[in-house]
Amino acid sequence: MEKQDILEPDCFYHIYNRGNNKENLFIEEENYFHFLKLFQIHLLDIAEIYSYCLLKNHFHLVLKIKTIEELQEKKTSKNKLSQPFSNLFNAYTKAINKRHHREGSLFKERFKRERKTTTEYLKNVIVYTHLNPVKHNFQNTYSDYIHSSFQSILSEKPTLLMRKEVIDLFGDKENLIYYHDEILKKGHFEDFD
Repeated sequence: MEKQDILEPDCFYHIYNRGNNKENLFIEEENYFHFLKLFQIHLLDIAEIYSYCLLKNHFHLVLKIKTIEELQEKKTSKNKLSQPFSNLFNAYTKAINKRHHREGSLFKERFKRERKTTTEYLKNVIVYTHLNPVKHNFQNTYSDYIHSSFQSILSEKPTLLMRKEVIDLFGDKENLIYYHDEILKKGHFEDFD
């Protein structure tokens, strides 16, 4: 089994996983929304979300684990940071199994996690996350894909995303869009899968 980064407070991570045996994770439209609802329930106490993309058979999340002080306020041990993820995946699996009359695991063994230690890596993985629908031929354009955070980041509507922080990483909204378009134009998809 490959070694995974240990989740640490005050660090950025690219979290991803796919369906067991390449099975679809999201079968119906409402499944996408249910997953995000469970994300709010299980992960917002320990993490801030910077970007996400949910595709039929896999997902990507870019998040920052909260500081030790914030975790202590929520009475969360820094040694138990993987447990909320397990709770999320188990709750989602139970819901899908019940709704679709299936049994067994839905997700591939353990979720993958990679720590992002520089601003450049963080920017790249945010863009990679949003470009995933194009990379995997789910859609021709990333900006219209409704199951990613891209539209929410550009929107003025209330969101739980760290919108301001993401935009500030790129300087402003125009640079955020430009950065996405340039990587797409070059076809330079860094492969994190």
